[in-house]
Amino acid sequence: MMKRLPQPIPYQGSKRGIARQILALFPEPVDTLVEPFAGSAALSVAAAYHKKATRFFLNDLNKPLTDLLARIINQPQQIADEYERLWRAQLGQERAYYDYVRDEFNRTHRPDYLLYLLARCVKASVRYNADGAFNQSPDNRRKGRLPESMRQEIFNFSRLLAGRTIVKDGDYREVLEAVSPTDLIYLDPPYQGTSQNKDPRYYSGLDADKLISFLTELNKQQVRFILSYDGRTGGKTYGATLPAALNLYHLEVHAGRSSQSTLLGSVADTYESLYLSPALTRQLQSTYREGLGVLVHAIKPRRETYPKQLELGLL
Repeated sequence: MMKRLPQPIPYQGSKRGIARQILALFPEPVDTLVEPFAGSAALSVAAAYHKKATRFFLNDLNKPLTDLLARIINQPQQIADEYERLWRAQLGQERAYYDYVRDEFNRTHRPDYLLYLLARCVKASVRYNADGAFNQSPDNRRKGRLPESMRQEIFNFSRLLAGRTIVKDGDYREVLEAVSPTDLIYLDPPYQGTSQNKDPRYYSGLDADKLISFLTELNKQQVRFILSYDGRTGGKTYGATLPAALNLYHLEVHAGRSSQSTLLGSVADTYESLYLSPALTRQLQSTYREGLGVLVHAIKPRRETYPKQLELGLL
């Protein structure tokens, strides 16, 4: 029995910390959970663990990352062995070996190299240079997760998703072709305002106008979706307001201490926004006769962050 969610891919920005709150907003039933910006697939793993969806569709523009996800899901023994080989080869020359693997990854994009780099880089904070090459430094205080522990995480991850997961690399808008009315899309694009191509935290930037057009099309097709789009850390807000014409239901979730602020030597809490599509909102309102306030209560919001919902009497 798994006592907790497996986490073989350390990834800053992952939604592991608020997965429970997002799952509380899932309708029933969900045939396929679609993640167009899959990242480390944290939400799909949580949904599989809690039996919130039957199948899973993981997509990300970062092909080395999707190659790693596919290897973990479909070839757990192989990727675990490869990671152990790299981990043991570094002993006694940790810094030089990290630099070697980083150079080789940028040349070959091998998934085992990426897993090793993610396990050893500073705060699991991925950085890319202007040419798209991985350039983050190692955390020289540690050697990365022990092979035995990594193996267990990999195999548990695979047990949850193997045999019922499609992994694809490509433009997020292409997933619309595969979505049915019984599916749910969870979108976790990079925050607007932090995700331009010049920003080293992201593999590629995000065009806000294209995203809004995509959301508009999802609404036209009555697709159920949850969107993580913007948020705030301390006094800084990320992301412009989404158009009111999208008619999205907005919630704000306390996501804990900002890891990015910690890296910069400051202390600030992060609040992330969740937006529910009209199709999903209608279904949940029908399911919860008390209204969406019961869901707001379920995800334990901080009341001072919800002035609009308070005015409407939803809390």
